[in-house]
Amino acid sequence: MKAVIAWWDLAESDQTPRTLREFLRDEAVERFSRWPGLRMKFWISDAGGGGWGAVFLWESEAAASRPLPTRAAELIGYPPTVVHRFHVEAATEGSTPSPI
Repeated sequence: MKAVIAWWDLAESDQTPRTLREFLRDEAVERFSRWPGLRMKFWISDAGGGGWGAVFLWESEAAASRPLPTRAAELIGYPPTVVHRFHVEAATEGSTPSPI
């Protein structure tokens, strides 16, 4: 498995985590729920409101390498500030329900 973290510093954008939540509700969650090869995705923001990102867990390198929709980058106005790619050594899911 592969993990990818994409992070935007929103300092140069008109978007905020609050405005981007509408994008999640209206478009992104549903779209990614059917994305081939995606095991899990969760969206993250910082408490101060200056950053937005996503963590992806992919079933393979091939799945992680496929082009993704660029809607978030379009809304924010630029591509992610930082993207990190990792090999996943192990993964588990706890028994506590997700917060959303």
